[in-house]
Amino acid sequence: MGSVLDSFRLDGKVALVTGATYGIGMAIAEAFGQAGARIAFNARHADKVAQAEEHYRSLGLDAHGYVADVTDEAQVAELVANIKADFGTAPDILVNNAGIIKRVPMLETSVEEFREVIDIDLNAPFIVSKACIPAMIEKGHGKIINICSMMSELGRETVSAYASAKGGLKMLTRNICSEFGEANIQCNGIGPGYIATPQTAPLRERQADGSRHPFDQFIISKTPAARWGTPEDLMGPAVFLASDASNFVNGHILYVDGGILAYIGKQP
Repeated sequence: MGSVLDSFRLDGKVALVTGATYGIGMAIAEAFGQAGARIAFNARHADKVAQAEEHYRSLGLDAHGYVADVTDEAQVAELVANIKADFGTAPDILVNNAGIIKRVPMLETSVEEFREVIDIDLNAPFIVSKACIPAMIEKGHGKIINICSMMSELGRETVSAYASAKGGLKMLTRNICSEFGEANIQCNGIGPGYIATPQTAPLRERQADGSRHPFDQFIISKTPAARWGTPEDLMGPAVFLASDASNFVNGHILYVDGGILAYIGKQP
């Protein structure tokens, strides 16, 4: 009998991480590569794909990038076919990471803006999962990880489209589990908390008097860990959900949020 740690290895597996050219997706792809997986990823722009591919290879990881729009069913079918041709097999692991957010009050949000967020954050995971599942059924195993959000559980001003999409993604996760669990496909979600990335850096800058930015104060006060998360905080949970260590974990959303969802907040 091997070590329990062996069950966390991803040797020989091919992982598709959508939108993994920066941030959370890139951290997850790096973690998979460190665990032994070969990495496929996509973005809509060739320059971003080339830059990310160079980054992964500088780390010694086996990674190949593709230009593809995950909201386009034909492009996704071509993406999966190209991965199979280049790697010799279709993805064993899929991470639906590509997403956008528009912070606009609901009454100022156009129908077109709402539809765009739903299309990328909810329709695309359906499209990519649908393209990958047949090969997973044929192989007799598969892992799908949907990048959900605390907004899969909570509402907040200005994110009506995002919360609608991420709430729907939570239920798509549970439905894929329900429909394909018997085929030995596990579909789970990760719900990141507030993560420190270059995009959120302005919200964490110290003010002229040395005090925290008001939004930074808000997040710290709501987080029992009293800090922002980092992309690295998501690496271990992602490897767990992609590996044989989670073979009886299905339809679960793992919130990596420093405890925010468990906490009512400090008394004023």
